Amino acid sequence: MLSIDDLKFNGHGLIPAIVVDAASGKVLTLAYMNRESLQISMDEGRTCFWSRSRKELWRKGETSGNVQHIRSIVADCDRDALVVTVDKEGPACHLGTDSCFNDPVYLKESAEPFSVKGLYALLEGRKRDLPEGSYTTYLFEKGLDKILKKVGEESTEVIIAGKAHDKAETIYEIADLMYHVMVLMVELGISVDDVMAELASRHVIDHKVKQEKMTG
Repeated sequence: MLSIDDLKFNGHGLIPAIVVDAASGKVLTLAYMNRESLQISMDEGRTCFWSRSRKELWRKGETSGNVQHIRSIVADCDRDALVVTVDKEGPACHLGTDSCFNDPVYLKESAEPFSVKGLYALLEGRKRDLPEGSYTTYLFEKGLDKILKKVGEESTEVIIAGKAHDKAETIYEIADLMYHVMVLMVELGISVDDVMAELASRHVIDHKVKQEKMTG
């Protein structure tokens, strides 16, 4: 196990810290630590950085509530950079997005497999940038009432397709519904992790109920 004295800080007394989401493996942000902030991070089990712009310690989530609980801190082979793996509460970026890394510079076609979190990040970008001609932009510009109306319409389409036992059409309509629900999530600031945490809590409750029935 390395100590802080084994690490190589730069001329400003800082070391880059790449923060990674333990659940998804996604890079959340790149920040910097000095000796003091690194020691605080290890003592408190949550990320504390050195703000280069404000010239002061910065405990992530101190004002926003978006705390990052540390699972591990690992140094690279040169010991001049860190990877900090965390369980996060809320978005990592000050813009309110899940990660600070959302703007592709180069992307090989079909290089990245589809994921729900990838779609969510795309929708966050649409809300932020509002590109002209985008249907998603149209929904965000129309606002919450329009988004809710579309969720209601797509829910009805799922019911109709399911009632008809049309598997292909039901899949198509469920995809439409999921898209519009995710637009609603972005509009209300509800993350994929928020929903997964709720489902996980229900799984625990359901498991407990089953155990009680078996032993009752």
